[in-house]
This record gives sequence, structure tokens and C-alpha cells, in this order.
Amino acid sequence: MGSTQQPRRGNTRQRIQDVALELFAEHGYEKTSLREISEKLDVTKAALYYHFKTKEDILVSIFEDLNRPLEELIAWGKEQPRSLETKKELLARYSDALIDAAPLFRFLQENQAAMRDLSIGETSKRRFMELLDLLKDPEAALADQVRCVSALFSMHAGMFVLKDSDAEIEDRRKAILEVAVDLVTQAHSPGPAR
Repeated sequence: MGSTQQPRRGNTRQRIQDVALELFAEHGYEKTSLREISEKLDVTKAALYYHFKTKEDILVSIFEDLNRPLEELIAWGKEQPRSLETKKELLARYSDALIDAAPLFRFLQENQAAMRDLSIGETSKRRFMELLDLLKDPEAALADQVRCVSALFSMHAGMFVLKDSDAEIEDRRKAILEVAVDLVTQAHSPGPAR
């Protein structure tokens, strides 16, 4: 039976974003031109310009689309008690966002130098730090703060390192989340011996 899925609004915009991100990750942001993006899409540069004037416009739009759910997650987290259950829920929701943003994280890993020069690099860093602040307790022992920081970094590292794994993406997501939750749980465990 064929798919009855309706085309998404902004489908052309989404196709441009997907192809640009693929080329940015494959060839590098600096080495990818709008001409290459339009050729891969099999559209004219004029058609591409209708949606985006520059490569940075494309990249900013990708980050803005990703930013909305993460801003909502951070806002939600700020309204919750600083409990272990809240932190587990933050990690679970962030895990879902990371799966949706896997191509973007590949781009970030491969284009760190270019990101430093773009305004969205600062926005991404700020968002990451806000999420980190929700996970770690500044009053906790230093080792426990490190565990919470490590939980978030292990989610990013796991997504990148396991990207070529033979495991199904959902199995990878669950394994990465399990490790992150274990770290945060350890940070909340009472007693000096861990």
C-alpha cells in the first residue's frame, strides 16, 4: 500500500536545508557553494535564492528549526523542581531532539572552525550551557557536577561516535540515554562511596 502522507508545508525549504546540510557535512561549509546546492537539488540558483540568499541563511534556518524545541525544553526545565526525575525527563526529551538533529551534529563536528565565525555558533553554545545548568547542581560535590556535565557530553559524543554503528538508531539512542541517566543518577546518590 502506498504512502498517503501529505507533503509538508515548506517542503522545498526543507529539501534545500537537507541537501545543504548533507553537502556542508560532506565537503565542509566553506567549500560548498550555492551553485553546488542548486545543482544537487536540480533547481536554478534563482529558485534557491527565492528561499535563501546565502549559505549562512540556510544554516541559520536549520538551527532555528532545531532551536524551537530545545528552547521549549529549556523553558520547561526552568519551571520544574531540580529533582532527579526532572533531570531524567530533560535527558529523555533531549535524546529525542538529538536523534532528529543527527545530520546537524555531524555538520557541527566536521565544521567547528566555520561555526566559530557564525552568529549561530554563539546561540548553540548558549543553549547548551542553559541545558547544562538545568542538569548540574552548583551546590553538589565537584565530582557530581562532572557526572552531570559528562552526561550531556556523552549524549553528543555517543551520537557522533556511534553514527556508523550497525545498531538500529533507536537502540543507539536508548544505550546513549541509559549511560547519561546513569551518570545523573549517580550524581544524586547519597553517600561518599560510589
